[in-house]
Amino acid sequence: MKTLRFAAIAALALACTTPLAAQELPITSAELVEVGMIRIDDGHFGDYAAFLNDQWRKDQEYALKQGWISGYEILSNEFPRAGEPDIYLLIRYPSIPDAAEQKKRQDAYLGYMQTSMQKQEAGSAERAKYRKVLGSMLLRRWVWTK
Repeated sequence: MKTLRFAAIAALALACTTPLAAQELPITSAELVEVGMIRIDDGHFGDYAAFLNDQWRKDQEYALKQGWISGYEILSNEFPRAGEPDIYLLIRYPSIPDAAEQKKRQDAYLGYMQTSMQKQEAGSAERAKYRKVLGSMLLRRWVWTK
């Protein structure tokens, strides 16, 4: 009897199920959001804020003008617990470029900023004295279709 009931329920479920390919989702994928998680040593918030206002902001404004990103922002963690970031750096991308496009963008950026990867890495090493990059995430934003 249990087997017959289970079979009837399974048949009903299959009859009422629309194939996934035929279903229209109520959401669709949108931009990508990169989230950098930064911990700043005590007494160095001003140092890092100066970097963000100067170099990081210039970088993002250049990328925005080129259409490589669709926006950026800084969020602070007002009540960080042990091990949590103080600041989240968000960068919004309409899409991720392939390797060739990424190289083209890197070359254009380095030329515009009159810098090199070695100088960029040296700057990062200098900031590492008072800030820690705890990690990063790449998130996908979804929007309603209905």
